[in-house]
Amino acid sequence: MSKTIMTIDDSPSVRQMMSMTLRGAGFAVLEAVDGEDALKKLATAKVDCVFTDQNMPVLDGLGFIKRFRATPNSVGVPVVFLSTESRDDLKSAARAAGATGWLTKPFDQAKLLEVVRKVVRA
Repeated sequence: MSKTIMTIDDSPSVRQMMSMTLRGAGFAVLEAVDGEDALKKLATAKVDCVFTDQNMPVLDGLGFIKRFRATPNSVGVPVVFLSTESRDDLKSAARAAGATGWLTKPFDQAKLLEVVRKVVRA
């Protein structure tokens, strides 16, 4: 059974690149356009890992992580924070909110797969 990864990003091109890469490596993928959309989908779907962008309309990455971590569905689910920013204060805030790891954009496909395999032990 394949692992399911959720990608949350308001950029269609980023979601498409991530989905193609992950599906090509045998993962199932759920996509969300922002944190609010992700929370709605995660209310009825089980995932093995979440990748979330920071800067999104409606609900940003930090807001998503805080709200997701307050749900029983988040237990044991790694959340990797995606951002073009690499500020230490943002990294600290993401960790405090419950992020498992950090990936700076832009990233290459090999790095994405390396991170996914590490956090889902695939």
